Amino acid sequence: MKNASLRRLSRRRRMINKAAHLFVLIVLALVWLVPVVFVLLSSFKTDAEMTLRKFSWLPLTWNFDNYVNAFSVPGYQWSRYFGNSTYVTIISVAGSIAFNSMAGYALARLKFRFRNAIFIVFLTGMMIPPQSIILPQFLIMNGIPLLGNNNWMGQGGSGLLNSLWAIIIPQLCGAFGIFMCRQFYLSFPQSLDDAARIDGCTEFKIYSKIYLPQSTTLLATLTIVKTISVWNDFFYPLIMTTTSDKRTVQLALQVFKGANTSRWNWIMAITLVTILPTLFIFMVAQKYFVQSVASSGMKN
Repeated sequence: MKNASLRRLSRRRRMINKAAHLFVLIVLALVWLVPVVFVLLSSFKTDAEMTLRKFSWLPLTWNFDNYVNAFSVPGYQWSRYFGNSTYVTIISVAGSIAFNSMAGYALARLKFRFRNAIFIVFLTGMMIPPQSIILPQFLIMNGIPLLGNNNWMGQGGSGLLNSLWAIIIPQLCGAFGIFMCRQFYLSFPQSLDDAARIDGCTEFKIYSKIYLPQSTTLLATLTIVKTISVWNDFFYPLIMTTTSDKRTVQLALQVFKGANTSRWNWIMAITLVTILPTLFIFMVAQKYFVQSVASSGMKN
């Protein structure tokens, strides 16, 4: 009887703990979802409903024309802006995955002098805010030789400024990505490398044929993090570009917001559309992302 009561008490405690955890997760989900739901519902409201003193979550009349009207405002080339952001994001994510994974593999699996010191130098990049290094990056982009009417000494023109590559190049590699890749590749046994070298594999072949195919969860996590970072970036496009044809969606959205402060329903409609690409990427790669989070706490 005593053992049975103890089992019931233990089961009751587990149920209470599970309910408490579920309640906390629901509250956190609502904290994230409420603003998104507000944007979604507001994008269908009329101008009059947006100015009503009495707040209402649901629109009185569902106005689907907001999306058509917002994307038809003269002076805004939204197809170009989305194309610019897509181009910048794809090149930046692909380059980041390639460079970060190769650097992480080298720092984790190759033996060379000052390896740990180099890794520590890379880690300092995680402690430096991008705003503090934007000036030297701006000057480097401005001084690229033979581009943007520059001479062979990088003078006289604008270099790569006001081009999409001025946004892409600073995004191609990062300390956080290198750190993730290094920590992931450190978990592999040394015997895997030794067996591959005995079979005559070069270091690049070991990386590309053995390690890279087993990095699905790592690459999915990097893809999600980098895509969200690049797609939502406002700072670099603002500094590196000057003309409207080089705007990304976030920069164009800010300009649109400043010129249409009386049309919050239109602003909500465009904001919702700009969220969809990152949401799609997360939904596609979420399975591998969850596996990466779950396996990060497991000891091999």
